[in-house]
Amino acid sequence: MRNSSGLVVLLLLISFALPAKAQDATPRFEAYAGYDYTRFNVNANVPGIAPSAAYNGNGGGGQIEYNVNHWLGAVADLGGLIATSSGNGAFAGAAFTYLFGPRVNFRRGKITPFAQVFFGGIRTTDGIARSTGTENNFAMTAGGGIDFKVSKHVSVRPVQAEYFLTKIPDGLNNRQNNFRYSAGVVFRFGRQ
Repeated sequence: MRNSSGLVVLLLLISFALPAKAQDATPRFEAYAGYDYTRFNVNANVPGIAPSAAYNGNGGGGQIEYNVNHWLGAVADLGGLIATSSGNGAFAGAAFTYLFGPRVNFRRGKITPFAQVFFGGIRTTDGIARSTGTENNFAMTAGGGIDFKVSKHVSVRPVQAEYFLTKIPDGLNNRQNNFRYSAGVVFRFGRQ
């Protein structure tokens, strides 16, 4: 009788453990959509622009992540924003970013902190730094964030913070050290 009770308990534990394991399965793809804020810090030598101008960029962005395995993902990141002068709030230009790179995920049940480095470009309109029209320049980000799983297919990302380097011509060193913050929702698809 004892052996059969032990067997029943073991079978029950296994039957509850399998769905729990399936819930923690790494998704094959993750799609993110959310709000982006960028603080552009421009040291320019351009008539009409303060020597150390700052712009606030507000907009939105999206990412597609292909999870190679439980901890490594390949990410494509696209975003668009409108920049305004931090001094008087006047329109300064628009920017579109296109970045790609690896993400390292530290999956711990419902919490997934991550670190990432992306490389690509930024397409700006006139008005940001010294740009004289629409142009493409180098951009990269390095940072991380955290996702909180709220269901099998949805996570919330309250913070993604990054150092954001741009190489927009500015008449000095053509290098801007910026900050980017994002928050939004992640949708999870497929299974590894």
